[in-house]
Amino acid sequence: MAPEINLPGPVSLIDNTKGQLVVNPEALKILSAITQPVVVVAIVGLYRTGKSYLMNKLAGKKNGFSLGSTVRSHTKGIWMWCVPHPKKPEHTLVLLDTEGLGDIEKGDNENDSWIFALAVLLSSTFVYNSMGTINQQAMDQLHYVTELTHRIRSKSSPDENENEDSADFVSFFPDFVWTLRDFSLDLEADGQPITADEYLTYSLKLKQGTSEKDKNFNLPRLCIRKFFPKKKCFVFDRPVHRKKLAQLEKLHDEELDPEFVQQVADFCSYIFSNSKTKTLSGGIKVNGPRLESLVLTYVNAISSGDLPCMENAVLALAQIENSAAVQKAVAHYEQQMGQKVQLPTETLQELLDLHRDSEREAIEVFIRSSFKDVDHLFQKELAAQLEKKRDDFCKQNQEASSGRCSALLQDIFSPLEEEVKMGIYSKPGGYRLFIQKLQDLKKKYHEEPRKGIQAEEILQTYLKSKESMTDAILQTDQTLTEKEKEIEVEHAKAESAQASAKMVEEMQIKYQQMMEEKEKSYQEHVKQLTEKIERERAQLLEEQERTLTSKLQEQARLLKERCQGESTQLQNEIQKLQKTLEKKTKRYMSHKLKI
Repeated sequence: MAPEINLPGPVSLIDNTKGQLVVNPEALKILSAITQPVVVVAIVGLYRTGKSYLMNKLAGKKNGFSLGSTVRSHTKGIWMWCVPHPKKPEHTLVLLDTEGLGDIEKGDNENDSWIFALAVLLSSTFVYNSMGTINQQAMDQLHYVTELTHRIRSKSSPDENENEDSADFVSFFPDFVWTLRDFSLDLEADGQPITADEYLTYSLKLKQGTSEKDKNFNLPRLCIRKFFPKKKCFVFDRPVHRKKLAQLEKLHDEELDPEFVQQVADFCSYIFSNSKTKTLSGGIKVNGPRLESLVLTYVNAISSGDLPCMENAVLALAQIENSAAVQKAVAHYEQQMGQKVQLPTETLQELLDLHRDSEREAIEVFIRSSFKDVDHLFQKELAAQLEKKRDDFCKQNQEASSGRCSALLQDIFSPLEEEVKMGIYSKPGGYRLFIQKLQDLKKKYHEEPRKGIQAEEILQTYLKSKESMTDAILQTDQTLTEKEKEIEVEHAKAESAQASAKMVEEMQIKYQQMMEEKEKSYQEHVKQLTEKIERERAQLLEEQERTLTSKLQEQARLLKERCQGESTQLQNEIQKLQKTLEKKTKRYMSHKLKI
């Protein structure tokens, strides 16, 4: 279970100092510690519209984000508050309160546009807070949404002759919630009651016409409809008398308008239940470190004069995470091998089998932790590191076997060597006694367990080093004829040659096993990579289908409105013609009666 992060209050995430956006390192440190997926809710709007009050309610507190009570913007830059999600276990709710837009002291909309764009880029739910009704003034104040395509790029290098389609943005833009404060109208249309959502839909209807005035009217509405397929609206009554607004955070619910209290509760309930986990292209769920990386990438791009680019941000994040995924996978491999392997192993195949099991698990760890591994560079790096680790284990296994066998030989054969020095075998019949003792000791050596893969080679090396001693005993044995001595020499040579041939055969088997292991390793990488590609392809198809569906639904709505508009226009024309016809008929009948 990942540890919860519950900040006692908000901290500045992005400072806005003299028109420069600067990331706060302390806030990044907090994000880096959040291993849970994050639900990011950002709120923007004109200054002095009560944004901070709603965010404090989402945090479950009466105060926290600063509430100003003058005509000056109180919040500067973007502030962050991380709290446990009240309805999603193992999730962290990240609240972002932004600097009020349109502050007269700034005198420059450039900063506001970047604050607006960053709130869109970082959030999974984007709350736009405004006062009163949705009229043309409210739409004009929301001009920032019309600038998004000039502030944000979805691709790092779009085709020269191709403008980025709104569908490219829809796939990563957050859900849109419009909160209307001090709303005083009755929610009805044509004398019938309507919901706040229906009011928003009605307010976003386009005008039929091609004049400049019509285009200006339609542009912000068109952008909201295209960029934010999922839209929600909440209206709020004025909480208290205007004079008491300055003490709003100190007032208890029973001192506020009951309608307002219920409206705030409905808003919070909706956000808690419907705000999604922040997700990147490919279905990658964002946690604290990933959000940290996005913040840095976007702000650095703005500071350097570039446009924040989603693709670049994801690729930068992928570089960091894939590198960490390689190290995590290698650490898992080392841990598993450390637990399972007892050196020396009896055979090379035993070690390779353990390696293959640990390697498979390590690849699984990497596949789970990595994403967007362009050209599979990081998986290739993992394969190279695992191969080196395997070779290191093989070398350690060889050294452990050599050490074990050398120690055994010392224990088993040192008494024989002492007997030779004492001249026990330098007598008639001594050679056959020596050979018999030698065979007994070799048998004892072979019976010892877990000598490892170097058992035969170390034994033969030892015996070869003692050939002069054996030959000396043979030559001093007076009971053997010269012919018998020659036969013994040939027998020893044959035995040595047989042992050498056996060693060569074992080396060939080891080489073959290593080659087969490399092929199995390659196939395991290919198998798991193929499975991951299939999963990613399925996710991509789902994303494309959702985006296409949203686009088609929006086009269908536009077409329906156009048809309805044309139908209304046609009905009006028919009514005009009917009235004209009625007038002409009356004139004709009147003229006829006179005649």
